[in-house]
Amino acid sequence: MLTDLVRPGDKIEVQAVEGAILGGNTENKKIYTSQVYDVLDDEQLEIMMPMDGTKLILLPVDGEYQFCFYTRKGLYQCFVRVVERYKENNVYKLLCELTSPLGKYQRREYYRYACTLPVKTRELLEEEIEGLKEGKYHMWMGIPLTKGNIVDISGGGIRFVAPVKYTEGTQIVISLTLNMHGKEENYELVGLILKSKANEVRRGEYEHRVKFTLITNVQREEIIRYIFEEERKSRRRITSVGDI
Repeated sequence: MLTDLVRPGDKIEVQAVEGAILGGNTENKKIYTSQVYDVLDDEQLEIMMPMDGTKLILLPVDGEYQFCFYTRKGLYQCFVRVVERYKENNVYKLLCELTSPLGKYQRREYYRYACTLPVKTRELLEEEIEGLKEGKYHMWMGIPLTKGNIVDISGGGIRFVAPVKYTEGTQIVISLTLNMHGKEENYELVGLILKSKANEVRRGEYEHRVKFTLITNVQREEIIRYIFEEERKSRRRITSVGDI
C-alpha cells in the first residue's frame, strides 16, 4: 500500500500524537512540514527532518506521530513511530515505521506558512455581496485597495496586517501575487474576516485572520504548491549553510 501510493519527494505534514515530547515541550497541535526521502517497503520509509521556519525539529526516537501524505492520488494518513534519526550525505533524515494502515484523509485544516508577502484588500460592496448570494459574483474594478503584508498563508486563508480595521464577519477582496517557478501569478479572491485586532508592535495597523470563501480548487492547489516549493527552497538553503 505504502509503496503503491507514496513516492520520494511527496510532501508530508507531521503532527505529534498527544503526549509526544519535542525538545522537552509537549506539542499536541503543532504541525510541521517535511517530505519523503525514500520508501523502503510497505512498513518503513525515510523522511527529511521536519523544520519550523529555518530550525530543524529533532523528533525523538520512539516518538509517535500522525503523517499526512500529499500523493498524486490525494491525501493519505497514518500513524508512525520514529525508529532512528541520522545525517547522511549532509541530509538530516528520520527512519520511520508505520503503526497503522495507510488510509484516505479528509482535509480539514491547512498548514500555515510564515512569510512576508504584499497584499491589497478592500471591503466588498453591497452589490458584490448580493452577487455572491445569487452565485453571480463580479468584482467591481477601479475601486482603491489598501496595501498590507501577509504574515502567513495556507490553502485555507491568510493572516495579514494593514492600516485598516475590518469588522469580524466582513467579506473582503484579496489581491495577491505569488512567484511560481519564476513567473508571477495574480490572484483575486474573496475572504471572510474571522479575527481582527490592533497590531501590538506598530501603532495604526491591524492584524486580520481571513478564511478564503471564493477560491477555485485550482487556485487552492496552486497556493499549497507554492507553500511546499518555498519550504523546499528554505530546506535547501539550510543544507547549503550546513555544508560550509
